[in-house]
Amino acid sequence: MNSKTFLITGGAGFIGSAVVRELIQNTAHKVVNVDKLTYAGNLESLASVEASERYTFVQADICDAAAMQQLFAQHQPDVVMHLAAESHVDRSIDGPAEFIQTNVVGTAVLLEAARSYWKKLQEQDTAKAESFRFHHISTDEVYGDLEGTDGLFTEETSYAPSSPYSASKASSDHLVRAWQRTYGLPTLVTNCSNNYGPFHFPEKLIPLMILNALAGKPLPVYGDGQQIRDWLYVEDHARALIKVATEGQVGETYNIGGHNEKANLTVVETLCDLLQDLVPKETSYRDLITFVTDRPGHDVRYAIDASKIERELGWVPEETFETGLRKTVQWYLANETWWKRVQDGSYQGQRLGTNS
Repeated sequence: MNSKTFLITGGAGFIGSAVVRELIQNTAHKVVNVDKLTYAGNLESLASVEASERYTFVQADICDAAAMQQLFAQHQPDVVMHLAAESHVDRSIDGPAEFIQTNVVGTAVLLEAARSYWKKLQEQDTAKAESFRFHHISTDEVYGDLEGTDGLFTEETSYAPSSPYSASKASSDHLVRAWQRTYGLPTLVTNCSNNYGPFHFPEKLIPLMILNALAGKPLPVYGDGQQIRDWLYVEDHARALIKVATEGQVGETYNIGGHNEKANLTVVETLCDLLQDLVPKETSYRDLITFVTDRPGHDVRYAIDASKIERELGWVPEETFETGLRKTVQWYLANETWWKRVQDGSYQGQRLGTNS
């Protein structure tokens, strides 16, 4: 495989760091990781690759147009994988403006920097211009609620975002497609289901439940816990993203899912049983489950139809929910130093997103 230079935005985040690790550890490609290092960015998640000669880190804000233009000029990327985003629904309820700034304005700034760079390539290096790709990573939440228990999100599903977060991601998706249609910028879009796995910031459901359970704290489940999500192991997602970026068809959208629909309560109960197996205690971890007031505007069900990426690119997830969840719990048990530092920093497990 010819070595390419990947510009990864948000590469110190949860999914971004998984993509960076996959590229450095399992391909010959070079990586330029640009991250603002907000509360969820963590360079410790990249300790295993930071010494590589093929890895470069740049601390910068995607909303800074001059910094983005300089990045493109200096590093001459072949592929942009845009993962930088504010991503937590609860935080978007408390403070939507930051989500609009990063997810919408930041994407527009990055698109313009990429377009300017690509136009110069067309004049100076036509082969590099033809192979250039801008891959925008998005979420299934842009589709809104699924009615009933049988339907699935496809690439043709209409957008109906419910939260400030999902609305901001929907906006960024539209911008990327507009830049492709209007300017010809060679873009791809992927929409993924709920990710889980190692290095996950503990404001999200699975890591929060693991760490609360280990500490003997309540396990807060929103509403009746029957909200259904499709769960995707983050390393499977990273492999899918790289496949789309390198083999996907320009202008296409690919849905990426784990084929694992689970109610939130089922996820928490499964975690409790796993912990009882791995870290047994006299009382049941399930006794810690506590039902709390639901999130405002909470979507009831998401489920991804990932048949297109399997059919066209040959990707299928390697992990089942059971194998991925066990690996995740084992990782948190073995990496207390990582999550203790996170807990000592900007987030101590407090409830977010109660403002309506």
